[in-house]
Amino acid sequence: MRIRTASPDDASALLAIYAPYVTDTAITFEYDVPTLEDFRQRIETTLQTYPYLVAEQDGQLLGYAYTGPMGHRAAYAWSAETSIYLRRDLRGNGLGQRFYHALEELSRAQGVRTLVACVTYSQTESPYVTDASVRFHYRLGYDLAGQLKRCGFKFGEWFGTCYFEKALGDYPEAPVPLIPFPDLPEDALRAAGVEP
Repeated sequence: MRIRTASPDDASALLAIYAPYVTDTAITFEYDVPTLEDFRQRIETTLQTYPYLVAEQDGQLLGYAYTGPMGHRAAYAWSAETSIYLRRDLRGNGLGQRFYHALEELSRAQGVRTLVACVTYSQTESPYVTDASVRFHYRLGYDLAGQLKRCGFKFGEWFGTCYFEKALGDYPEAPVPLIPFPDLPEDALRAAGVEP
C-alpha cells in the first residue's frame, strides 16, 4: 500500500468512498452527495495550499485524508483542520494512523502549529454515529478543546461536535508564513511517508 498526493482525476473513486458517509451516517453534516465536478473542485482547491492524500493498493483507492483552513481570518493561518475518510470496510486496520502521521509531518513542514479535528458525536446511542472517531483522536494524542452538544440535525436527530486539537511545535512570537503544500520539497513528503 502506498500513500500519495491526490489528483483531481481521483475524484470519482474518492466520491464513491465519501458518498455512504453522506447518505448513511452523521459523520458528515452534508445532506446531499456532492456532484463529481464539485468534488473534483474541492480536491483542486485544497491542493493549492494543503495536503490531500490518498491510500492506494493494487490500483484501488482505500481512503483519503486532507487538511484545510480552520477559519478564513488571517490569524488562523497557522492552524489547519483535518479530515479523513476510509472505505467503510477498511476501518480499524491502522490506515487512519498512517494518514494522520503523514498529515502531521506535512503540516509541521508547512509551518502549521495546531491541527484541529471536528468530530460528530451523539448524546444518545445512534445508528448514524459511533464514538470510534472520538477514541481515535484521544489515542493519537489529541486533546478535547471543546464541544457543541446539539449543533447538527440529520436523519431526524440532533448531533453534537467535539473539537480536538494537537500542537505540532512551539508557538513563536513571529511565525513565518505558511509554506503552500505544492512548494514543499520532496524530502518533506518522503519523511511523511508520502510518495512524491
